[in-house]
Amino acid sequence: MPTKKPKRGSAKSRGSPPPTRPGGTIQARRKRAEKIIAGLRKLYPDATCALRHDDPLQLLIATILSAQSTDETVNKVTPVLFGRYPTAADLAAAEPAEVEKIIYTTGFFRNKTRSIIGACKAIAERFGGQVPQTMEELIELPGVARKTANVVLGTWFGKNEGVVVDTHVGRLAHRLGLTWTSKDEKDAVKIEQDLMQVLPQPEWTFTGHALIWHGRGICQARKPKCLECTLNKLCPAAFTFEPSGGGKPGKKRPK
Repeated sequence: MPTKKPKRGSAKSRGSPPPTRPGGTIQARRKRAEKIIAGLRKLYPDATCALRHDDPLQLLIATILSAQSTDETVNKVTPVLFGRYPTAADLAAAEPAEVEKIIYTTGFFRNKTRSIIGACKAIAERFGGQVPQTMEELIELPGVARKTANVVLGTWFGKNEGVVVDTHVGRLAHRLGLTWTSKDEKDAVKIEQDLMQVLPQPEWTFTGHALIWHGRGICQARKPKCLECTLNKLCPAAFTFEPSGGGKPGKKRPK
């Protein structure tokens, strides 16, 4: 006997619905993301990269230096570095030991020196001394991954090719329920892929910078200031932390 076809609209004809992931469906995340962006716009209307720079090369190098360091430390180092080596060709020909002395306080100075000199050699030899303007070309440079490329493309060239994911953005993406990855996930590319699905593309650069500002001032790693946070009604993790701004675990949100 022929198998009966399921009626149109039945569960079998539609197939099983996809499982709901923690934090809600992608549609729910997108709606929450829009409200979060609106809140960030009110809090940080001028949010941008805190690394001081006058051109894309300076921004690229400063971003490389910022790994495992602070923007404040980098901003003290870069005027000296760029004053001595103003162009990609100058840095490409620099003595590593001299560069290491200048950038020592940013940490991991040997690895960073190799990345800076290597990137500048590639820029000088392959791109006529100009920082390339595509993701594909940027990530081919030594020491440049998606985070650094996103900073340069979004901040200097105004291109929303991706979302900057540093430790602050990764932490807030989990707390705000904007990523499907577990809270222990450290892979910035996986988190970025989730953010690119829920954030409107024109907002990628701004949101990355604004989340960094918010992570530094309010949603800190150990003691988030949930009581002070104007985004707490949108945050699944609000008021689930130890006291000192966050309240006791499990404490109800204030009305």
